[in-house]
Amino acid sequence: MNRLSETLREAIEEEVAVGKLTPGTHLDEIELAKRFGVSRTPVREALSILAGEGLVELRPRRGAVVAQIAPQRLIEMFEVMAELEAMCVRLAVRRITPLELQQLEQAHENCRAAAASCDSDAYFYANEHFHRAIYAAGHNTFLSDQAHALQRKLRPYRRLQLRVRNRLRHSFEEHQEILDALRNEETELAVQSIRSHVIVQGERFADLLAGLTALDAKTPTLAP
Repeated sequence: MNRLSETLREAIEEEVAVGKLTPGTHLDEIELAKRFGVSRTPVREALSILAGEGLVELRPRRGAVVAQIAPQRLIEMFEVMAELEAMCVRLAVRRITPLELQQLEQAHENCRAAAASCDSDAYFYANEHFHRAIYAAGHNTFLSDQAHALQRKLRPYRRLQLRVRNRLRHSFEEHQEILDALRNEETELAVQSIRSHVIVQGERFADLLAGLTALDAKTPTLAP
């Protein structure tokens, strides 16, 4: 894959993550090529990569569409994400360096500022940096790669969760619990805190379903 295809992949992934391209939206190669000022070849390559990551589906006679994930499948993915992050934080308690701890604390402060201003978009990016700092601090490249891959697939839905009333404040408080446990080398508390933070259950399950229903209502109808 060349750099242009990678740049396009990142741009399309970002539009999916921030809700500009909603699940079920048709991704027309010609329109995308025109919009980004490129030929269809790098667009086709980018869509193929996104299909491999599970963010795009390539359908016969319909081309590429933004992937739609069934609610039960989504819950299962969040369950796996919670366990991956639990493994990351377990290793991070033992392996985090002073510099990495500073970087995690800075990401936490960025979350604080975004939550205080009720800026869900800014919080979305700060939140990603917080979690990725934990992946890195575990110093296990294979585990970090798996966590990153699933995080990318769940980006649109993690962002959707942040739009629920009071979720920014609660998320920040949960980050504080994780950070405190990590600082104090309380491994099991850190593991349980991050599991509870990531997993979708109870009221958060109902809120996510409500958000998915709203997304479905906005998804354009595709011609057969």
